[in-house]
Amino acid sequence: MKRSGTADLPLHGGRVPAWLATRMTALGTAISESVIHHHGRSALLSRLSDPFWFQALGAVMGMDWHSSGITTSVLGALKRGLNPRAHELGVHVCGGRGRHSRNTPNELRAIAERRGLDGDELVRISRLTARVDNNAIADGFQIYLHGFIVADDGEWAVVQQGLNPASRLARRYHWHSPAVRDFTSEPHIAIVGQPAGLIQNLVDQRATPAQHALLTIARTDPERTLQEARRLVMPAHHDVRPQNVDLKRLGAVLAVAYDRELSDFASLLLVEQLGPRTLQSLALIAEVVHGAPSRFADPARFAFAHGGKDGHPFPVPLTTYDDSLGVLRRALDSARLDRTEKIDGLARLDRFVRAVEARRAPEADFDETLRHEHAISPSLNGRTVFDDRRERRQPAGRRQPGLFD
Repeated sequence: MKRSGTADLPLHGGRVPAWLATRMTALGTAISESVIHHHGRSALLSRLSDPFWFQALGAVMGMDWHSSGITTSVLGALKRGLNPRAHELGVHVCGGRGRHSRNTPNELRAIAERRGLDGDELVRISRLTARVDNNAIADGFQIYLHGFIVADDGEWAVVQQGLNPASRLARRYHWHSPAVRDFTSEPHIAIVGQPAGLIQNLVDQRATPAQHALLTIARTDPERTLQEARRLVMPAHHDVRPQNVDLKRLGAVLAVAYDRELSDFASLLLVEQLGPRTLQSLALIAEVVHGAPSRFADPARFAFAHGGKDGHPFPVPLTTYDDSLGVLRRALDSARLDRTEKIDGLARLDRFVRAVEARRAPEADFDETLRHEHAISPSLNGRTVFDDRRERRQPAGRRQPGLFD
């Protein structure tokens, strides 16, 4: 088992406003439910343990596409949304940031008692993964967030994040139980973060003699590690730029959304009459549900579903967000009644967009796309955290409330 990726995650302050947090919970739950419906619980855990998919999920949910805050907000949204339905979906989210992290053992034991699992073993795994990343890998990052996702059958994934105040960077660590054969021999699915020179790693397979000699620090070769890893480089700049996006893939999404002939056919596939902006969002959501791992190398592209809370690449279009959620929720509700035509439409839409991409899609005009999004933003109730600050400084106006306000 090798590290599957590294990336810079710039620290970014601020809070997730209630109008977005509520929607993130609803969309994260619906996407997770869709993955479980089509591919099973194990597939959801596998995706959560992929740093590229995890970053894309946060972006499609309206979070800042590149910052460390995605980890906290996505795990929090999934915990709020999935746990009340754990009896139905069979997936439980434990832990979180700070005091929530410290409560993980109690949460795991309670779940284990209800589901007939070995609670002590789950707690041991939770503590061991945290200690490995916090102590055995001396990379300058201290763990401050620990998320443990466990299925009813005992399969689990861990997502945790460390902070390096000196570099103002975060590093995210991913684990997944089917990939872990030996906790003392390169157990990570992926570590996301900026390489920081020489790293002392006591769980490297080459450190076995050092482990047997009172765990003497093993000095690994970081260049060799980097050569074996997929690289997800999250830049320091906050705005989304053309080089951050696969413009051909984005072009296929925009073609399906705005080309009249293609959009009519796409609506037919979804069994819904949809406007172009909702089609654009649903096409990117469909890719998050059904896309292969190789399609998430540019997580910034998924911010073109619902923008970002800080206005990058554009304000969150609340009307479109709610429309997309409505389509997805209706499809899932129909599927629960064994009427799968609508939920299968999401898979058909994903296949259609990829076919357009392969055959005829031009590259997206990045500047024109941003200009268009900003132009239509007022009509879609576009909103950012800066609007919240302005509202606190002056009397409330007549802003049209969204579904979740």
